[in-house]
Amino acid sequence: MMTDVSSLSDAVTALASTFTGQLLRPGDAGYDEARKLHNGLIDKRPALIARCRGLADIADAVKMARDRKLEVAVRGGGHNVAGRATIDSGLMIDLSLLKGIHVDPKARTARAQGGLTWNEFNRETQLHGLATTGGVVSTTGIAGLTLGGGLGWLMGKHALALDSLLSVDLVLADGRILTASKDDNADLFWALRGGGGNFGVAASFEYRLHLVGPIVTGGLIAYPFSAAWDVLRFFRDVTASLPDEFTVFAGLIHAPDGSGMKLVALVVCHCGPLGAGETAAQPIKKFGVPAMDVIGPMPYSQVNAMLDAAYPRGALDYWKSNFLSSLSDDAIRTMIDCFAKCPTPMGQLLLEHFHGAVTRVGVAHTAFPHRAPGYNQLVLSEWMNPNDNNACIAWARDSYTAMQPFMGSGRYVNYLGDDEPGDPVAAAYGPNHRRLQQVKAKYDPQNFFHVNQNIHPQA
Repeated sequence: MMTDVSSLSDAVTALASTFTGQLLRPGDAGYDEARKLHNGLIDKRPALIARCRGLADIADAVKMARDRKLEVAVRGGGHNVAGRATIDSGLMIDLSLLKGIHVDPKARTARAQGGLTWNEFNRETQLHGLATTGGVVSTTGIAGLTLGGGLGWLMGKHALALDSLLSVDLVLADGRILTASKDDNADLFWALRGGGGNFGVAASFEYRLHLVGPIVTGGLIAYPFSAAWDVLRFFRDVTASLPDEFTVFAGLIHAPDGSGMKLVALVVCHCGPLGAGETAAQPIKKFGVPAMDVIGPMPYSQVNAMLDAAYPRGALDYWKSNFLSSLSDDAIRTMIDCFAKCPTPMGQLLLEHFHGAVTRVGVAHTAFPHRAPGYNQLVLSEWMNPNDNNACIAWARDSYTAMQPFMGSGRYVNYLGDDEPGDPVAAAYGPNHRRLQQVKAKYDPQNFFHVNQNIHPQA
């Protein structure tokens, strides 16, 4: 690790002579804002932030870091809950200025740069009634979400974000630029679809787009917490036989008004014809006595953004997540018991349901191995006051521990924390981990890109 400040100054001066983006060091105007991530719990101070405007900027920043033995973190949307988009005393390669997108409505493809968020992506593709599976929350960056998997509202019909990926432009650890696709560097293209930021800096992505909306059936229906047992068992019954077009997630949540009132909610998106969406939603709309029902026709962009307000930038976040082996009665009871103890009016316990197209892709077809129908559970602790850190983190850990008897072996790599015991990355990749290690050894043998859910190179 290099600590020589004058040597770094010389390197930054040399880099600045051709760099078209911004180079920010501690004390510079804009540095403090640029170093912040979505999760306010993360408070790191890079020695240098390189806000890149193109491939050449990224390549030069990578070469400078390699020459100066600086550790590197890569920031796309800055949403990674574990804070892997930044680093103390190293170089943050910041892609947030890279906002270019070109949509080809005839070919139904989009080429999008790595700094885009899903709301920006949707805004352009929805002009043509097109979309690809984006995040559950629209402020998430396209880059990290896609490289790690890409759960979202369209995954029953169009699988994960990475399943619609056609190519990636990547800057390698030695500064070379490669395109990875099914025809070029196919081993790398396989690994990038699930392998996260392990192989290089993904500057741009080419996606296959699908006819979606612009108006779909979506929204949220919420019930008093006292109805949680009935609603979650109903959710289990409903999700046993859903059409591909219909995604239904469940959550134990708090009322959005800040009152702290606990609720149980179903959140839905039907991306097919409006008549079919209305029919599919009817059993849900007729169930029980909801406290709130806002399910109906709405723009897809709005569906993708409807939960954004629950995850404000700067809130303090600590998450724990695992796939469940099954959603048994005992699992439901345990979830309800855990949520009753939630100390923060922003905390949630979420169930993300896998069915349809996402489950019809082979386990080894991409690096993302979780292709079985079922549920991913997310313990989401979120709060605003740092004085509550210990209580809110403890609740997430205790809830996760209580749910362990109902967990399967799989874990979603994008939800992994930075304090996981054992080898969570091996669990996240399962049968694909060994092959990923071999691809890592080929393209990044020195593990230059290791501030991520790290795959150790092993030929």
